[in-house]
Amino acid sequence: MIKYALICEHDHEFEGWFGVSADYDDQHARGLLDCPTCGSKAVRKAIMAPAVAGTKAQHFAPAPSPEAMREMALQVRRQVEDNFDYVGEAFAKEARAIHEGKAEERGIYGEATAAEVKALIEDGVPVAALPPKPKAKGELN
Repeated sequence: MIKYALICEHDHEFEGWFGVSADYDDQHARGLLDCPTCGSKAVRKAIMAPAVAGTKAQHFAPAPSPEAMREMALQVRRQVEDNFDYVGEAFAKEARAIHEGKAEERGIYGEATAAEVKALIEDGVPVAALPPKPKAKGELN
């Protein structure tokens, strides 16, 4: 997954996650990107500073709350469900075909067995687990 800092024509800043860098270009060209604050379709990449390791002490922000983590996971899941193709149980076969250039390059999601995921990883096929659907507040401990 690739994270881009995005900004709309009204200067609302937000992040976008894409399976590969070409996914941003494709979604932008098809008008699929919009600002979560105002809904504007005039979205572009914002300037991002590269992450460069230094010798100075680094200060990290405190960890987000469990509620914030659940919301972030839900946003990632929504992004994938809204913008990637669902391929169901054909995920491993389709991911391999995309990796080998035998199928159109695009973001996909679906189901795979642990053995299929292991084989994909061993063969260098980039895969990541989709965050589970968050439980309703009444279902939490």
